[in-house]
Amino acid sequence: MHFTLQRYTPHYRALVSLGVPIVVGQIGNVVLGFADTLMIGHHSMMELAAASFVTTMFTLIVIFAMGFSYGLTPIVGAMFGRGEKEATGGILRNSIAANSLMAVILLIVSAVFYLNLHRMGQPVELLPYMRSYLLVNIVSLPFLCWFNAFKQFYDGITDTRVPMFVILGGNVLNICGNYVLIYGAFGMPELGLLGAGISTLVSRIVMFVAFVCVFLFRRRYAPYRRGYASGRVNRADFSRLNSLGWPVALQLGMECAAFSLSAIFVGWIGITALAAHQVTLTASQLLYMVNSGMAAAVAVRVSYFNGQGDKASVRDAAYAGFHLIMLIAFVLSVPVFLLRNTFSYWFTDSAEVCVLVSQTVIPLIVYQFGDGLQYTFANALRGISCVRPLIWIAFFSYFVVSLPLGWFLGIHSGWGLVGVWSAFPVCLLCAGILYWLCFINRLRRP
Repeated sequence: MHFTLQRYTPHYRALVSLGVPIVVGQIGNVVLGFADTLMIGHHSMMELAAASFVTTMFTLIVIFAMGFSYGLTPIVGAMFGRGEKEATGGILRNSIAANSLMAVILLIVSAVFYLNLHRMGQPVELLPYMRSYLLVNIVSLPFLCWFNAFKQFYDGITDTRVPMFVILGGNVLNICGNYVLIYGAFGMPELGLLGAGISTLVSRIVMFVAFVCVFLFRRRYAPYRRGYASGRVNRADFSRLNSLGWPVALQLGMECAAFSLSAIFVGWIGITALAAHQVTLTASQLLYMVNSGMAAAVAVRVSYFNGQGDKASVRDAAYAGFHLIMLIAFVLSVPVFLLRNTFSYWFTDSAEVCVLVSQTVIPLIVYQFGDGLQYTFANALRGISCVRPLIWIAFFSYFVVSLPLGWFLGIHSGWGLVGVWSAFPVCLLCAGILYWLCFINRLRRP
């Protein structure tokens, strides 16, 4: 099949319309992480290093929760494609129940992590900062899970602007809260890193409440509200959400583990490496959020056509998404490369951190092709409800390839932080090729 612009143009337009609000909301999260790192870094180098480890590890839990909620998207997208609005409200009710159970599980896992924080081989002087910051983040988990359920509902019915505005509003609140609580402005106590955690907790609660208010009071959601009110939590829908949600959660969790568990290796290298790791992660989140935002639009678009049984449009929507993701990744990589020697000074005055960041940016840019490939086709598979292969592909790519290679290059071979990051282009390309092959094979089936 040959590329023709006319064939893909309708998909480009639809994906941009769906994806831009998602990307804007995702970039809002990047701005939030940027602001957190900037404010914490200027308050204390020690707190920046502590935030690096906790944020990197806790992101694994956050991504797992988000991945589980993704099980709702193909169901809602297919129902929306068939015009089944009241049934969609009923499935949302079951999704809230399923995500509540996930919150309980993650609270238990987080508590175990908190109690064993001192066993992770991190610098002892950072532990008091790490414990207080982690504890506040743990408290916010239930609100995060409920927020995720509503966000996937809004995305699935193609109303992606609601999450965009809610996320942007929550991020503005968080940044203002950071300023007040980190530095002790307007007579408030100067809480440093703990203040950043409290601000995050408040913003997550407010964003969840905003989603609920929009659902309850906007007229266009009346059919969905009727379905939610008349629906019941039932074994069939609950099981279906779990059967779709768990594989995606495990896939995203293992992908995130390639980054999160690598922070343990970075901690062995030293405090300077941890600080540089956090600064580079902040830059990488811009590219990550754009990729994941457009890929989420691919999942919505693919699930819509899958509900109609239109395989040709399923395929074209996926490839159009990959084209867009690659174009955006290339455009964003240019300023990241040009600023590699200077942007670390936005966060810290350390020259040693600056040198490490400028070196680590290179593998960050190199892995964009593999990252775009794996995000596109993992989400395309999610859109057609083919999620079980995601587990073994992610396990092989991130646990068999990434973590051992990161340890070998970064620790054993003595390449340090650059060595740890050099494993990511390899594992992401491996995952992308396998997801793509799986997607092609699935579409060939009758």
